Amino acid sequence: MSRQLIDLILHYTDAQAGHGPYVTPIADVLILRSDQEKPPTHRLFAPAICIVAQGAKCAVFGDRSFEYRAGEALIVSVTAPSLGRVIQASSAEPCLVMAIALDLALMRDVAEGLHVLDSMSADCERGVLVTDFTGPLSDCAVRIMRLFDTPQAIDTIYPLIMREMCFWLMAGPNGQRIAELLVGSPSGKRVREALEWLRHCFSQTVRLEQLAAIAQMSTSAFHRQFKALTSMTPFQYQKKLRLIEARRLMTSEGINAESAAFRVGYASQSQFSREYGRTFGEPPRRHIRNFSIGEFANLSVDDGPEPIQLRNRDTSNVKH
Repeated sequence: MSRQLIDLILHYTDAQAGHGPYVTPIADVLILRSDQEKPPTHRLFAPAICIVAQGAKCAVFGDRSFEYRAGEALIVSVTAPSLGRVIQASSAEPCLVMAIALDLALMRDVAEGLHVLDSMSADCERGVLVTDFTGPLSDCAVRIMRLFDTPQAIDTIYPLIMREMCFWLMAGPNGQRIAELLVGSPSGKRVREALEWLRHCFSQTVRLEQLAAIAQMSTSAFHRQFKALTSMTPFQYQKKLRLIEARRLMTSEGINAESAAFRVGYASQSQFSREYGRTFGEPPRRHIRNFSIGEFANLSVDDGPEPIQLRNRDTSNVKH
């Protein structure tokens, strides 16, 4: 990875207060820095490209694990629950990550211009991959970092750099896979619409037939494609969303376990406690008692995958 990028991130984070993630003058860009390896943390991963300048991280989506190291980037095209951790970091060489929200409309425009979708694979789409991020791609990241010093240039220059980054991603050896990941087939887009509906309505009782109807598929075809996209079944996905949101309600808003369980859609407190314990390692009351709100805040933003605040900017076709 470019030494320039490492130095720019170190310089930027050294000048910031707190432990991150560090907001930047560009709303779609966050910087993460970890000076030590961290235990796994459940997070909700937003569509983003996460570039490792130094160190290494690991993200688990359902039954699939992805390690991404210096000179690599994790690309996530759907909002998905994950288990992430920093696996290589030290005070001398901290883990440095640049996370950039994906503009899916821009990705689609670049892909169409390159004609990389002309031979779209018929295989079930995946929602996550790791790719090399060196050479001209690294240079794009360096130029984005340098824009922080000239905020008046961001509105004009940043979209151009992102368009160039999309070009190099899709013109590279993994271009076809990346295009399929980010743009998707017509059937894949319908699965994503159902996923977005589920993400907004996760506290409701949902039947597989409802989701399949949104995607205009049979239940078996929808189930298969949803699992290929997220590495989990629709109901595993819904359960993870519920539990992550319940944890947020208890830690950030001070809501008790019973109220949090009800808010996220659980009718049975005992079922909520069992599933919470399986996911987070201990029952909700004990889990919350062992951490202050401040400690949880640090844990949630620094130990897990990149935060959900990185927004998907192509939601105009989502059905509610």
